[in-house]
Amino acid sequence: MAYESSVPYRAGTEGYTSFRIPAVVRACSGHLLAFVEGRVSSAADSGTIDLVLKRSADAGRTWGPLQVVARNGTGTAGNPAPVVLDSGRVLLLQVRNAADATEDRIRRGHVPPADGRRIWLQHSDDDGASWSPPREITGQAKLPHWRWYATGPGHALQLRHGPYAGRLLVPANHSTPPTDPQDSGAEPRYNGGHALLSDDDGATWRIGYTDSDSDSDTDTGRSVAPNETTAAELPDGSVYLNARNEAAAAWQRVDAVSTDGGEHLVRPFRPQAGLSGPAVQGSALHLGDRGALLFSGPAHPSARALMTLRTSRDGGLTWRTAHTVGGLPAAYSDLVRLDRDTVGLLYETGDFSAYSTITFRRIPVEEPT
Repeated sequence: MAYESSVPYRAGTEGYTSFRIPAVVRACSGHLLAFVEGRVSSAADSGTIDLVLKRSADAGRTWGPLQVVARNGTGTAGNPAPVVLDSGRVLLLQVRNAADATEDRIRRGHVPPADGRRIWLQHSDDDGASWSPPREITGQAKLPHWRWYATGPGHALQLRHGPYAGRLLVPANHSTPPTDPQDSGAEPRYNGGHALLSDDDGATWRIGYTDSDSDSDTDTGRSVAPNETTAAELPDGSVYLNARNEAAAAWQRVDAVSTDGGEHLVRPFRPQAGLSGPAVQGSALHLGDRGALLFSGPAHPSARALMTLRTSRDGGLTWRTAHTVGGLPAAYSDLVRLDRDTVGLLYETGDFSAYSTITFRRIPVEEPT
């Protein structure tokens, strides 16, 4: 079956060398908002990087002009984590750092805090047509000893069910220094996952659960180290969390569940062997009325390729392949519900490189369920 697709972003166009790190949400009006990082001079993860947006009024078939939502001078504004509130307001969490603050330098403690990863927030009350000035929330969102930090990337949540309905939950990750203070420039002790929570529509924030290299073995010393995390609310109000695993282990994904709105985890992150694939970001989305939990990500065992939708009928305990999107190179992705019958997938792909385009694909719900 042929699925409708469009290409909102193509590398080497509109003033940007590369577009990466997609995130997509559906506004209350029905407009789709597709956020990415616009990388000015190279495809590298640091340097001059803007947060840009394209909007679609026809469910992803065509896209409007590029808008620059956030610019950090010659530095980086990235890791978009948008969420649509019940009021219609769209919040966009993001991180910022200096242009020369590479991930390795930040992790090793070679970057002063003012130039390192800091967390900012913007909002739009007109479906993304215009945006508020950015507001920094680093003091509420990041512990002083954390070094690397990333929001999402991908859509965040406003919980809809149970006693925590209305709460905002933004999956995020961090790293910490080595345990030996004499070895301050060494590799960080671990990657850790955590959640940012707000109970007042984003006016104030706090840190919810935190988890790190929570499961160790005698060969590696650590086997679970959650990194880029995606979240989905299940029908009973619990939150399913799935993360990229940075530990040296055979499995590349780990998952966990929270039953108190992201304050704590029922158990630490543990391996999820049902989602085989390379070390890469992925996206989770629960279909609600259809009863299925979806996950998007490359399914090739070692390469960023073979973008695939997988589905679970038991809250993420077991998974099966539902739809192979394509056999081409592919990397980061984000899922969005378009209507009762269709989901949308915004993902990195290309004929010979996963980073040639950001493509949008419409997929009937019947197939991935």
